[in-house]
Amino acid sequence: MSKALFIVDVQNDFTEGGALAVEGGDAVAQRISEFLVTHSEEYAVIVASRDWHHAEGDNGGHFHPEPDFVDTWPVHCVSGTEGAEYDPGLDTSAVTHHVKKGQGKPAYSLFEGTTDDGVTVAHLLEEHGVVDVDITGIATDYCVRASALDAIEHGRHVRVLTDLIAGVAAESSDAALAELAHAGAELRPSGLEGGD
Repeated sequence: MSKALFIVDVQNDFTEGGALAVEGGDAVAQRISEFLVTHSEEYAVIVASRDWHHAEGDNGGHFHPEPDFVDTWPVHCVSGTEGAEYDPGLDTSAVTHHVKKGQGKPAYSLFEGTTDDGVTVAHLLEEHGVVDVDITGIATDYCVRASALDAIEHGRHVRVLTDLIAGVAAESSDAALAELAHAGAELRPSGLEGGD
């Protein structure tokens, strides 16, 4: 039985100082890096996703000059920009697969991304016989939520590592975690010192 680790959208535009900064994002990047030092060998697959939007156009209505912050957003994570790069606090040396999502359309779940050679995350999980998926990253109430729900839908046992995520707002993050628990996800800290 293999395990996978998902690192969702730990990018400059989603951490402090970014276009859609999430408070605690930099700390999450650091803590995921610490976690990988001692736990990376437990995983057959470590997938890191990035939002990767086109500079031209509105990316299928995803970008809007007057965003509602539900379905429309300010410009963020444009391919080739600093904002789309991984947060410098995230050590990606243990990552086995990098996926990009968006690319002209709205995308929240890591499952909507592909590797540069077009491989889907669902295929990676099948290929490696992954049963268990641990999920970390940003933002709890959006892309972490969507990725976890998709992993459950794909028949995987999902654990959300609660000290390795950061959300946009406390209320919506709490609601997302409650929804995930109801859907069958296990919510637990990573075991790192100082985890909640």
